[in-house]
Amino acid sequence: MASSSGKSISNSSALSPQQQKSGSDHQRKRRRMESNRESARRSRMRKQKHLDDLVAQITELKSDNNQIQSSIGSTTQRYVNVETQNTVLRAQMMELSQRLESLNEILDHINSPTVCNGVYEAEAIEFSPFNLPCLNQQGCFYFG
Repeated sequence: MASSSGKSISNSSALSPQQQKSGSDHQRKRRRMESNRESARRSRMRKQKHLDDLVAQITELKSDNNQIQSSIGSTTQRYVNVETQNTVLRAQMMELSQRLESLNEILDHINSPTVCNGVYEAEAIEFSPFNLPCLNQQGCFYFG
């Protein structure tokens, strides 16, 4: 500024102490606003990073979930297959048990001496595996 005397007066000396205080208050307010803006920007960045982390976690959990579901599906299929095999094996076991019981009854009958017309039946039947050619076929018993 120029004064009437032609001398230049600086701004700081031309301002009253009240005006200087007001200017410094204005400076502090401006710095505080800048600081608040920067803090808000950092807060938004943290929030965005947290959101990105959550989205990545969701993607990973979905992938894990798909793998687990696939594993459950294949395990269930193996279980069903094993149950089917067990059912078949149980049926085969029952059939073989019945056949074994029948064969044991035949052997008991062959090996037990009974009298028929004064002759022991065991003597009348010459037991030999060759006299029973179709023992391994179900329902076929031949006594030569």
